Amino acid sequence: MTRSWQITDITDAARARIATARLAAAYGVPALERTRLVASLSAQLRLCLTKGGSWRLTLETGTASPAAGAEAGRGVLHAVVTPSPDAATAGQPPWRVTVPCPEAVPGTEADVAVDDPAALAEALLGADEDTALVLDRLTEQENLVEFHREELQQTNQGVVALHAELDAAGRAQREAFAAERKARTEAENARRRLTFLADASAVLTASLDHHEIVRRLPELLVPEYAATVDVWLFEQDGDRPGPAHPAAAVVAARTGRPQYAASHPGALPGVDDQPPSALSPDRPLLCIPLPTRQAPLGVVTLSPPGERWDADDAVMLVELTRRASIAIDHAQRYQHNRDIAETLQRALLTELPAPPGLALAARYLPATHGLNIGGDWYDAFRQPDGGVIAVVGDVTGHGLRAAVMMSQLRTALRAYAVDDGSPGRLLTRLHTFLHHLQPDLFATAVIARFHPDEPTLTWAAAGHPPPVLRAADGRVQTLDAKPGAMLGIPLEQEIRDHTVPLAPGSTLALYTDGLVERRARGIDPGIARLAEALGSFGPAALETDLEGSADGILRPLLSDSERDDDVCLLLCHFRGAR
Repeated sequence: MTRSWQITDITDAARARIATARLAAAYGVPALERTRLVASLSAQLRLCLTKGGSWRLTLETGTASPAAGAEAGRGVLHAVVTPSPDAATAGQPPWRVTVPCPEAVPGTEADVAVDDPAALAEALLGADEDTALVLDRLTEQENLVEFHREELQQTNQGVVALHAELDAAGRAQREAFAAERKARTEAENARRRLTFLADASAVLTASLDHHEIVRRLPELLVPEYAATVDVWLFEQDGDRPGPAHPAAAVVAARTGRPQYAASHPGALPGVDDQPPSALSPDRPLLCIPLPTRQAPLGVVTLSPPGERWDADDAVMLVELTRRASIAIDHAQRYQHNRDIAETLQRALLTELPAPPGLALAARYLPATHGLNIGGDWYDAFRQPDGGVIAVVGDVTGHGLRAAVMMSQLRTALRAYAVDDGSPGRLLTRLHTFLHHLQPDLFATAVIARFHPDEPTLTWAAAGHPPPVLRAADGRVQTLDAKPGAMLGIPLEQEIRDHTVPLAPGSTLALYTDGLVERRARGIDPGIARLAEALGSFGPAALETDLEGSADGILRPLLSDSERDDDVCLLLCHFRGAR
């Protein structure tokens, strides 16, 4: 079906619009599409009338093609507005619109009358119905839009609330991260301080020389924890005038409490605040006493590496100073006891006799590391029958107690030897004496007896390294016959005598384990080295310079020694009766 209208004025346009509406309704075009078609056509016809001229509206029904976008085979209504060929607007592009018409009403091919007033009124009422329908649809759409707007508003409120929660969670997370970083930093600083405190304490306590400890303390603290360090030891000053000390250091020495001298309060735990020092008014000073159980040893005065100290660093410095004080006190006590023990030891070491037919040379070297002096001893004296007793011993333990025990053994041995006892009997009696006198102390000893009229050497040992004998012809042997057990052990024993031939020109070496024993190699290689050194001398050297020979033995044997034990050497050169 094809219908067309010639349009030259507004009346023609109104009739064409009404006819289009009625035909669209007749062909089942949906009301919404019909309204859109009529509204779009009205706008186009108004534009055409504005341009003027003659126009033609053509309505044509057909079926939709696949390219049209509608369902293929369904009915459609085409509306085309073109200028008339003889009009002034000829050549204008046509206006086209297509709407679906699902079903056609029978009789639609008849003319649609629009001139009749009744028909016109009916058409207007139909248009109003379409408009009302469109308005209803619009109302539904507005309600739907309002519903979605409310949903969107609620969603926005939820999103805002979610954002607020996320912001709060993010803020809490940032605060937690900041707290974690702070805690980690504090833990790392605490670990660093504890590590430094442990390492520094190990360094300070490793030395038994208090001068060395005082020297190392500034090396440990500068520059990380202090810019300057001054250690004031009271005993070092004595009555001599010394450098001036800050007033806060004097207060610290008097009160025994750390003092902080600065123009501003330090707020350091356990530290009293003082005015700035007149000696250093521009920098803070921390004066920490070196405490002991009796009285402070001195005061350590420090200046900070920066503006001031952190409170935890100050606590660590006070603790380190306390440990340094303990190390200095122990070192001073050790040196005092060592001096006493060494003095007693040297006072008790006898002056060697000069019996006929026998030359003697002795060496005693105290240990240079640790309090290991006081246990080694030597002695030589004459018996009533003209014989000579030579002895070297070693008391277990070190220090003053060992030195005192050594003196008692020496005195007891001399008393027992008055009865002309043999070396074995003398050691047996010393064993009984030590066991009853000091059950928790033990000793080793070796005794040799010479007599100018006898061509033999009598000796006995109790847990001691064996003597080394060099014959007149230069041959060297170790007198390692079975010795007795250590003196003082809870065991009854009878120590036996041993004898070997002794020709003039022979030399016997008695010694303690500090001469031959090394931790890494044991004692046997050391004894072999001693035998080699003794055998390296010519007869003339031992005969004319026994003292120099003793030094010649010590030098090679002590070249690899750590000197952590006393060393005793007694050389006995037998010349025989003359």
